[in-house]
Amino acid sequence: MARKKISVDRRSFLKNATAGAAALVATPVAAAEAIANPQPIPAPRNAAAPLPPIPRRSEAQLATVPATADSSANVITVDHPGSDFMVDAFKAVGFEYLCSNPGNSFRSLHESFINYGGNKNPEFITCCHEESAVGMAHGYFKIEGKPLLVCVHGTVGVQHASMAIYDAFCDRVPIVVVLGNFGDAQTRASFVNWTHSAQDPAALIRDFVKWDDQPVTLQGFAESVMRAYKTAMTPPYMPVALVCDTDLQEFPIPNDPTLRVPPVTVDKPPQGDSGSVQQAAQWLVAAENPVIVADRAARTPGGLALMIELAETLQAAVVDRNGRMNFPTRHPLNQSERGGAVVGDADVILGLELTDIYGIVNAYYGDIYPRTRSLTKPGVKLISINSNDLYLKSNYQDFQRYQAVDLAMAADAEATLPSLIEEVKKLVTADRKACIRIVAPNSPPLTSEP
Repeated sequence: MARKKISVDRRSFLKNATAGAAALVATPVAAAEAIANPQPIPAPRNAAAPLPPIPRRSEAQLATVPATADSSANVITVDHPGSDFMVDAFKAVGFEYLCSNPGNSFRSLHESFINYGGNKNPEFITCCHEESAVGMAHGYFKIEGKPLLVCVHGTVGVQHASMAIYDAFCDRVPIVVVLGNFGDAQTRASFVNWTHSAQDPAALIRDFVKWDDQPVTLQGFAESVMRAYKTAMTPPYMPVALVCDTDLQEFPIPNDPTLRVPPVTVDKPPQGDSGSVQQAAQWLVAAENPVIVADRAARTPGGLALMIELAETLQAAVVDRNGRMNFPTRHPLNQSERGGAVVGDADVILGLELTDIYGIVNAYYGDIYPRTRSLTKPGVKLISINSNDLYLKSNYQDFQRYQAVDLAMAADAEATLPSLIEEVKKLVTADRKACIRIVAPNSPPLTSEP
């Protein structure tokens, strides 16, 4: 698709911004020529097609780049920088928006998003603070179920963003965070660039992101973008981080016909094994007072419908811990307001994506030396389906106290519900089927409360 020409050289604003107004006064003829003869913006490359040959400047050629009026400006102006290729990679993933407080450690990437990428998919949303940018991405996923891209500037940007990244980590929300960095000391042209750079920029947030990488080639960067998205979007969801070096952004794309953007593939959410699902169904159907306790069970509206179907099939009370919108508040089986009582009467408890199963079945008392007492009756069977068991960090202790259960499935609860419902329906008794025919038609519609 041909792109609309712009009225000035698409890279000139970086040069002028660094060199200052004096450069325009020193070279009025060159500036006028750039305006009169704008360069067309190349269309994004097809992921399946090889890149057209683009000459790479040699060290000798780079040394002959004319100096600007500000001799301290360390600027290389190229027509096809590496950041263009990076934008192709982000577009291939399908990010709709990019939230960022702009900074010079990703200035070339910023320019490529706007001019080369057309400021669409992703669209650049300017924020006044990194914490706000990550917070917007956090909220967007909770509403739309899609992750956003966030760019942060160097060491200071990631420090500002760290609190919001930790919030997303604790809430199991996927966000792809790009950290700009001046990795090569020779390209750090000022005191500011030195203080905004690090050898390992992601070290600050490594304990509360699911994965991070610092690719050193464009091909490696494209593959890391795909891996980052795949990792973030495989339950349990979490933020991921990519370090984006300024030299990799700003130097020309190498003349390499094998350089390409790979397609993105996302893993299917892990499901509970068939034997464990059958065992859980047998216990639930045989129980006199089965109880379902859910925290982050319903990842999508479809998960909410599955929760209703399981509860109605079992005629089981539901306690919603509100980590997600797991169950309609006005449904007759929603017993969240009397959760302690229904847990105490249960003979089988099904925990779905519980953050704190220990706190569900035990109560703390005493302020100076806290002690606990069990809230359940003797012989109760505990079943857990929890994707958090697939991934655990050690430093930040958000996983709560250990609780032994009778049957544990390290799997995504929503992905496991269809097979569990199927097994339950095979075993449910005639009496319960009669109750289902009476209760289910009277269930409220799936609409939010006014």
